[in-house]
Amino acid sequence: MMSSSSYNNLVTAALFLAAVLGGSNAQLSATFYDTSCPNISSIVQGIIEQAQNSDVRINAKLIRLHFHDCFVDGCDGSILLDNADGIVSEKDANPNINSADGYSVVDDIKTALENVCPGVVSCADILTIASQISVSLAGGPTWRVLYGRRDSRTANQAGANSDIPTPFDTLDENRQKFTAKGLDSTDLVALSGAHTFGRAQCRTFSNRLYNFNNSGSPDQSIDATYLQTLQGTCPQGGDGTVVANLDPSTPNAFDNDYFTNLQNNRGLLQTDQELFSTTGADTVAVVNRFAGSQTEFFDAFAQSMINMGNISPLTGSDGEIRANCRSVNA
Repeated sequence: MMSSSSYNNLVTAALFLAAVLGGSNAQLSATFYDTSCPNISSIVQGIIEQAQNSDVRINAKLIRLHFHDCFVDGCDGSILLDNADGIVSEKDANPNINSADGYSVVDDIKTALENVCPGVVSCADILTIASQISVSLAGGPTWRVLYGRRDSRTANQAGANSDIPTPFDTLDENRQKFTAKGLDSTDLVALSGAHTFGRAQCRTFSNRLYNFNNSGSPDQSIDATYLQTLQGTCPQGGDGTVVANLDPSTPNAFDNDYFTNLQNNRGLLQTDQELFSTTGADTVAVVNRFAGSQTEFFDAFAQSMINMGNISPLTGSDGEIRANCRSVNA
């Protein structure tokens, strides 16, 4: 028989998950815009395809905006707000400043949708569908996107600084940030797999190349040949804004090579490699599973994107539908 304390703990855990994932999720629906804006997917895809012609990194940039948005008070488009009276922008938070990008493409998507369906599609939903289309265009999986999120009227720069995983987090720190959002170890590994495309600045991993954790030596988990390559790209004391491919084998394709790279000690960021190199971690088996089956990775990634997209959405009459993703409505 369950003790009263065990029962109370179970109820508390259930209430926590309901709060994190949002009791209003039932209002999210794949058919939300079927009548009010039926061409949303084709419009968004057209804008992204056009943007790809001048920026091969746009797919990775857009999914990163969605990730960084959802980890701060839920998927509410708050990352898109500029500084204004009463708004301290998340764009200037440490994980985003001089790093997060793709805002102008979001603006283009919003303008195109406003021309066809004025006042209907939220900026939060734009980030969600743009992520799915970006992954698909790069060769990755597709999934049924749930819609119905509304936009926040405020930003949370302090939350962006504290809640968004950083390249310098240990596996335990990274896991804690995911757990706080109701996401588990499979979600952590699957969503990290988005690093199968995109780039990272030297400043986010150069600490691994020369004096890791003040040891006076490089991170011992980096493959020796890969280390030499990275040291050539990011010389000690060099320009920290120079970029390197997150996936050195297929840098612009969405595939499972990221996980094979981890098995070969060729993960670029500390948070990447620790998924595989941390002795006894439950993430190791997940990395091995995804490295062995791209289908398993794609299926898990799609589900984890849905899980992340369900974090504390504003629905119903909460929030608003911004006319301009950069500012709250007057």
